[in-house]
Amino acid sequence: MRTSPRDLDFITRQPFAHRGLHGAKGVPENSRAAFERAIAAGHGIELDVRLTADKDAVVFHDAELPRLVNAGGRIADLTVGELGAFRLAGTDEPIRTLREVLSEIGGRTPTLVEVKSPGRRGHGSLCRAVRRALEGANGWTAVMSFDPRIVHWFREHSPQTVRGLVVTREGRGNAGPRGWLSRNLAVRAARPHFIACDIRALPFGFAARQRRKGRPVLTWTVRDDEERARAAANADQIIFEDLPEHA
Repeated sequence: MRTSPRDLDFITRQPFAHRGLHGAKGVPENSRAAFERAIAAGHGIELDVRLTADKDAVVFHDAELPRLVNAGGRIADLTVGELGAFRLAGTDEPIRTLREVLSEIGGRTPTLVEVKSPGRRGHGSLCRAVRRALEGANGWTAVMSFDPRIVHWFREHSPQTVRGLVVTREGRGNAGPRGWLSRNLAVRAARPHFIACDIRALPFGFAARQRRKGRPVLTWTVRDDEERARAAANADQIIFEDLPEHA
């Protein structure tokens, strides 16, 4: 874990593979194989975490299992032990805890941990679980979230952890004056070290202002050459899919 959040060079050093370098046959997202492929290719890693029923953080994007696991159910309703019995997308890979994944990465590459909001309740439990996992990690790791409560929690309870606010203009409440107000209130409360901005929003006045204030801006999820060019003009680094030959 970082000891000096002001040193943000690792945030912009290299492109981040979104949920690891996945998509090849037998390489599902957020899997050991996807992370090892990203490291071998010289990329950083972006991954997702959710809260389990027994208050731990597991590496999984969706709130529910079916898209990636041949089973029903919600991550929040199952324990780490129960989730560990499932396998990702027909492989032999289990759903793993954040602590296990970070230990395996072992500081070999910069890693972004997107903390998925558990909804109205539970964000404190999830943040504590993530902090416990970070305490045992080596190397360059940062947390980020759409949920400003999560970013604010790390500001208050783990200020040495590098933290980022994820923003978009897509969806209800994110566009127009309401979106402008919510983003600016979130920045004021959470004081993020960096911003992760939806590529669909760029160019974006909010992101440009944050860059002028010294906050690096990452952009997600870059998937083609046009988006890559737009990112180069408006952001400091990319979180990408389907661009390994360019990144």
